Amino acid sequence: MTEKTVVVIGSGVAGLSAALELAQLDISVEIVEKSDFAGGHAIRFACKATDQCVKCGACIVEEKLDQAVRNPRIRILTGSRIESISKTERYAISLHQKPKYINAKTCSACGVCLQQCSQDGAIIQGVSRNHSPFFALNEKECLYLADQSCSRCQEICPEKAITLDARARQIACEADAIVLATGFAPFNPQNKPYGYGVFKNVVTNLELEDILRREGRVVRPSDGQPAQKMAFIQCVGSRDAKLNHLWCSKICCGSALRMAALIKARQPESEISFFYIDVQTFGRDFVPFYRRVQEEVRMIRTIPGDILETPEGQLRVTYIAGETHETIEEIFDCVVLSVGLHPCKENLEVVRQLNLKVGDSGFVAPFEIDGEASNSGVFSAGAVGGPMSIAESIASAGETSLKILKYLEI
Repeated sequence: MTEKTVVVIGSGVAGLSAALELAQLDISVEIVEKSDFAGGHAIRFACKATDQCVKCGACIVEEKLDQAVRNPRIRILTGSRIESISKTERYAISLHQKPKYINAKTCSACGVCLQQCSQDGAIIQGVSRNHSPFFALNEKECLYLADQSCSRCQEICPEKAITLDARARQIACEADAIVLATGFAPFNPQNKPYGYGVFKNVVTNLELEDILRREGRVVRPSDGQPAQKMAFIQCVGSRDAKLNHLWCSKICCGSALRMAALIKARQPESEISFFYIDVQTFGRDFVPFYRRVQEEVRMIRTIPGDILETPEGQLRVTYIAGETHETIEEIFDCVVLSVGLHPCKENLEVVRQLNLKVGDSGFVAPFEIDGEASNSGVFSAGAVGGPMSIAESIASAGETSLKILKYLEI
């Protein structure tokens, strides 16, 4: 039997899961990832276990990535984007891979480049032990790439692992089938009246994940001091008729409530308020978990109107009490915006090249692909078809793998 190859576009939990399923059946897999680090958004998630596992799924993503990087049948092409796709008997795919400025084989992840870089944001670091190299250059911020005015990172690297004049390369792939697993984009809340991007202590839920992973507790971005009084605001960019984003993002309630419970366990003195429309259920243990959280977190069934910063750098949140309709102002140290899951704009070009249709929401619904999959060999997995949890994305990838096997007649 001729060896089969599948190209998976996207290295989030769905893409990794599909790749692992296929590789176990002796199918070669090429994973195409546009960012410098594999794992998608979920690789940033902090473990939210307190006295017991709360099934947040963060450890599963790490396990999937660990298995993928060790599997000889899987190649992960980070920093890569698709330039063209064509098909005769097989798919021919042309990739543009950005320069590999840091050599994964020689970089020791010492962090000297990050510590000594004079330009904020020019060097970014991974979050997983499986990110190799652990650092990458941000082409938008690097001074050398802008005007060659600074090459300090290259000069001070003890392993001589940095090459600032590295070049991009073209990669040609052939595939018998394609999996579209490009996931979602988090909603950008800058145009909402919450001061995101203006007030340092207004952060998104993904940024809070980063803080929890890095610090182990919640500190204010403005001064690094522990946050005593926090507010979570749900449905930012979801269920919003003004934006025509009418869908529920499904994962936000579970993620935010688990984070709130973790914060209370690590910072018992903290006060947490949870602003919501209603709470999306999650998991078989939802009811007992929710009851425990309600004992520690103040649940406020309303969405705030706006946020202003006080002269002391705190945040004044204005909202209308649901029962009395009274306008209330409260002061918080930190506000966390649970931003919705949105379709990736980058999907549109790939979708166009694959002759697929996009639904009214912007997501590529699986049924829009399945009708032609038996002829085209293009399949979808995970949140590219709409908001999904980690568990749902893994299940979706499993279903997709079975469809591919049928298509390839294996």
